[in-house]
Amino acid sequence: MRIASFNVENLFDRATLLAADDWATHRVLLEKYARLTRILQRPTYTAEDKTLIVLLLADLGLAASDSGTWVRLRQNRGRLVTRRRAGGMSVVADGRSDWVGWLELTTQAVSELTARHTAQVVHDLGADVLGVVEAESRIALQRFNVDLLRPLGNRIYGHVMLIDGNDDRGIDVGIMTRGDHPIERIVSHVDDADLAGLVFGRDCPEYTVTLPGGGTLLVLVNHFKSKGYGQAADSNRRRRRQAERVAEIYRRRRAEGHEHVVVLGDLNDTPDSAPLAPLLVGSAGEPSDLRDISAHPGFDDGGYPGTYTTGRAGNKIDYILCSPAVFAAITAAGIFRKGVWTASNRWEMYPTLTREQDAASDHAALWVDVDL
Repeated sequence: MRIASFNVENLFDRATLLAADDWATHRVLLEKYARLTRILQRPTYTAEDKTLIVLLLADLGLAASDSGTWVRLRQNRGRLVTRRRAGGMSVVADGRSDWVGWLELTTQAVSELTARHTAQVVHDLGADVLGVVEAESRIALQRFNVDLLRPLGNRIYGHVMLIDGNDDRGIDVGIMTRGDHPIERIVSHVDDADLAGLVFGRDCPEYTVTLPGGGTLLVLVNHFKSKGYGQAADSNRRRRRQAERVAEIYRRRRAEGHEHVVVLGDLNDTPDSAPLAPLLVGSAGEPSDLRDISAHPGFDDGGYPGTYTTGRAGNKIDYILCSPAVFAAITAAGIFRKGVWTASNRWEMYPTLTREQDAASDHAALWVDVDL
């Protein structure tokens, strides 16, 4: 059977800010969006809070209207702010209970070629179990499955699942499995928290997949905190907390008797990083027995060890980690890059991929064949 992991970077709709070219500017806007979202959850708005709310709304382009280029303010019941015809804005809510609404990022449709290249990658991977990162919703995955995958080979995934996570940008993790690999059990960790708050920015869902020959495969799909915005020290701490929690879940399941386990997805850091050490190395008292498929002698990276953009070693951020029994059953593994843009022709691309905007993803897909 083949197991794969692919960051699809949204199947149909992508946050306008995340698709923008001027990342230096839009990184700041995302930070302000995240900061304002946190402030709006406070039960009581102080005078200082109200001043900051007005400033941040203006910075996000919402001084004159609830709809901006990058962000939209939903005021469904009650009011957060009022705007005067002569100009100016004031906060009229005294706390979270005074209004019902939220901030959301505006989205734009991906190009038709982008969606078709994404489908071609998934088709060509031919995975029996596919972990999907950055999908909008289960409905989007189902539409992708039927509308884009079926025409390529008249074969679709029999089981599609995605649980909404904590990311208000609508980028979640899910799984697609063939009809003879049903999903037997689902466990969500969307509410897992420690003293610093919620652990997972998305989720770390556990999918127990029944194998055709008997037995099960436990798949943990992940998308760790990005380095893209926020303070580096804060994002490092968040990834470390996430790695520690996933390691705890993995050890617990192994102790319960799960022999075949994989942890996969976009972990947003390199193998030698301190944040990923709990998963890749473990601690002195509890060393990790998870093995990266790239350590297998049958792994083929095509000469480029990275999984993101240029493929350099410093861009190895996507993983399929295997329990000892799964690693021992590996027959082949590699990186699939045809849907990733390369201006320097480092690898073969699809003939129809002639510009960066139409790439399936910035991330290459990972795959591993195992005899279970």
